[in-house]
Amino acid sequence: MDAILEVKDLHVRYGKVEAVHGISLAVAPGQIVSVIGPNGAGKSTTLNAVMGSLDTGAAAAGGVRFLGEDMMPLPLEERVLRGMCLVPETRELFGSMSVEDNLRLGAWPRKRAGERHFMDQLERVFQLFPRLRERARQDAGTLSGGERQMLALGRALMARPKLLMLDEPSLGLAPLIVKEIFHVIGELRATGVAILLIEQNARAALQLSDHAYVLETGNIALHGPAQELAHNPRVIDTYLGLGRKAAA
Repeated sequence: MDAILEVKDLHVRYGKVEAVHGISLAVAPGQIVSVIGPNGAGKSTTLNAVMGSLDTGAAAAGGVRFLGEDMMPLPLEERVLRGMCLVPETRELFGSMSVEDNLRLGAWPRKRAGERHFMDQLERVFQLFPRLRERARQDAGTLSGGERQMLALGRALMARPKLLMLDEPSLGLAPLIVKEIFHVIGELRATGVAILLIEQNARAALQLSDHAYVLETGNIALHGPAQELAHNPRVIDTYLGLGRKAAA
């Protein structure tokens, strides 16, 4: 299957320090690809480089192609208009605005592009996250952590992205909420959207994904079908916490 996203020999440098060392990865339509690894491995940096949202002072080099088009010369706004969307670890909600207004902002790129029915995903988002419907007029800043993550995901879906990039969607959430969030991510696969998932919860990520990459100190250490990596002794020992138990 042709890749919707192709990253080739990507380098990211902060001044004289290189944080990502020539990594390559690909995501196909309707595929969930996860990137797992320890803190500081370069996972979030990779997503931000793909999205064009690196911090000031950082520089990216290499190839990022989306739907066959070179994204490297394009600013963040143009990448969004092409169909790329990033849900950052910090979620970046507008706390003083209502839930529904935050969702409306997610549809802004489509309105800007002249689409007449730019709000047509609102009902779909409310079906995926019924709690957002219940809290539609509530300020986003008053939501719980799990509800904030639902809103961040829902806002991204309002743009009807072709590629959805998620940075640590389970971070700081209770296990039941994590299960709900990952269930929705799995459902999105059936809509054809491609998903690139950065996640420290390696077990959940590998269970959900089609393909996975292990990123260590800015390099791809391992990659392959997610189920194969889930049975790889090195992954089990380092990321799934089963090594000592199995040895015992």
